Amino acid sequence: MTFQLQAATLDPERLKKPVEEILTDFLACKSQQITQDGFPDLAAPIRGLLDTGSKRLRPILALIGWHAASAPGPYRAVHHLAASLELFHAFALIHDDVMDQSDIRRGGPTIHRSFAHQRSGSSRTTPASDRFGDGAAILIGNLASAWSDELLHAGHPSRAQLCRIRPLLDEMRTEIALGQFLDLTAAGTPTTDLDTALTVIRYKTAKYTFERPLHLGAALAGADRQLLDVLSAYALPLGEAFQLHDDLLGIFGSCAVTGKPALGDLRAGKATVLMAFALTRATRHQSAQLRGLLGCPTLNEDQAATVRDVIIATGADHAVHQMISLRYEQALRAVKSAALEPHVADALHQIAHAAVSTR
Repeated sequence: MTFQLQAATLDPERLKKPVEEILTDFLACKSQQITQDGFPDLAAPIRGLLDTGSKRLRPILALIGWHAASAPGPYRAVHHLAASLELFHAFALIHDDVMDQSDIRRGGPTIHRSFAHQRSGSSRTTPASDRFGDGAAILIGNLASAWSDELLHAGHPSRAQLCRIRPLLDEMRTEIALGQFLDLTAAGTPTTDLDTALTVIRYKTAKYTFERPLHLGAALAGADRQLLDVLSAYALPLGEAFQLHDDLLGIFGSCAVTGKPALGDLRAGKATVLMAFALTRATRHQSAQLRGLLGCPTLNEDQAATVRDVIIATGADHAVHQMISLRYEQALRAVKSAALEPHVADALHQIAHAAVSTR
């Protein structure tokens, strides 16, 4: 996802710069505190995850939400809010990787795998070292979650600002947990249940990644319900389009593009909209092929090619592309029909384009 926003005040590099500085300084301070007390530097894995491949989408959207509400400076509170969202996302990624038992994140080893290898002292792990790695990653994720709250309050939001954003933060945290649980429940069981697949997308991506960051930035600035509804009308269809596009990349993309194992989604048997379409449209033979391969932990590239062939033969990929286009256009219409400042509308347009472009 590459941003090329032209409006100077909402240029992503300018938006991100204070957020990057806050994260760097905060985690450096945490590293110093932890190591001074004689513990290993448990902030280092979080810092490594944040420094590798993140586009800072959630912080950028929070800052755009702030500008959408036409809020003046000072910006300390919103910059800390934006940074706290990135720390919370680190927590979500770390725990997600443990639940999925993923080996790779953003082109490098996941945190639980790194700790497992450190424990075993070799390139091969043992059941004991794997348990250690999982436990260490869970605790580091918990630290990231706790620190996200600490970082938010370090921006000294007013009592009124906290009252406005706290319900949204609570909803965001509940929504991501519900979406993750539904995803966990559905994984490994090929299904034609399109509604469940869409619900997972709505909660894990559309609301968490797009809607809530915009809402939080806008609410911090004092936005009314009308503006929050406008931002939802943009964010929810765009978030769904983003995840649908990501699901296609998970099957047809490469590790170099996605930063994740090329066969990861197939081996996990992810209950995606793409697979629901393929199973619904498959012949009996094609359905048997898919059900026999999806969720197989030893799936190889030849077997993955069979799955891709069935997807293409059923037209499932074309159906998902159509869904992406419809949701992208819906998001743009929401921006066009709203009374947003031109530089805010331009930023939202370009983020929408980046969200559905190959990345």
